[in-house]
Amino acid sequence: MGENTTIFIAGDSTAAIKVPEKRPETGWGEVFQAYLLENVRLDNRAINGKSTKSFIKEGHLEAIAKSIKPGDYLFIQFGHNDQKLDDPDRGTQPYEDYQENLLKYVQVARSVNANPLLLTSVTRRNFVGNKIDENSVGDYPKAMIEFAEQNNVPVLDIHKKSREFLNGVGEEKSKEYFLHLPPGQSKNYPEGIMDNTHFNERGAVAVAQLIAIAIRESNLPIKDLLNSR
Repeated sequence: MGENTTIFIAGDSTAAIKVPEKRPETGWGEVFQAYLLENVRLDNRAINGKSTKSFIKEGHLEAIAKSIKPGDYLFIQFGHNDQKLDDPDRGTQPYEDYQENLLKYVQVARSVNANPLLLTSVTRRNFVGNKIDENSVGDYPKAMIEFAEQNNVPVLDIHKKSREFLNGVGEEKSKEYFLHLPPGQSKNYPEGIMDNTHFNERGAVAVAQLIAIAIRESNLPIKDLLNSR
């Protein structure tokens, strides 16, 4: 197992590859290869700003369908942009078209005997008191777990894992994992930035590590594709 296996990522900006003009912003999908065996290929198709709806509408799922093969994996992580209900091209209702869209991703994988793997949305850094708001990505994580149970699809609760991690780090220190920069520190953000959704490299590595840990704990066959990091 693993020889010529490809892991595809369908997702949004939290996982996506960043352009130089956005650094130090980093997607977790950019650093996940470090946790895989050398003969496992990572094909990160995550795109900034996409929801389950817009990713399909713009043909990105169809492109994966043309590339994915038996034995491959399809990681599916959306939610942040599905929240944008004021945008008809992206917004979805968590227990309605969000779940209907998830089924389309699962069907693409299953249609070629590839393996779908759902990942609940990584949390936003929204502290209420000394704890992360469990609803920072709305009902989408809960809706994904419900969908997974109803359709017998493996799911990793990365929303919960990332919340627990940040709660442990604490409100102030958790800024060190996100795109938080004072004015004048980065030529890409001369005015500074306080972004509680997107990660810097340290945050991306932390999330990738949480996903690797969740895979090992799940005891799914994909654990055999991970290295010993």
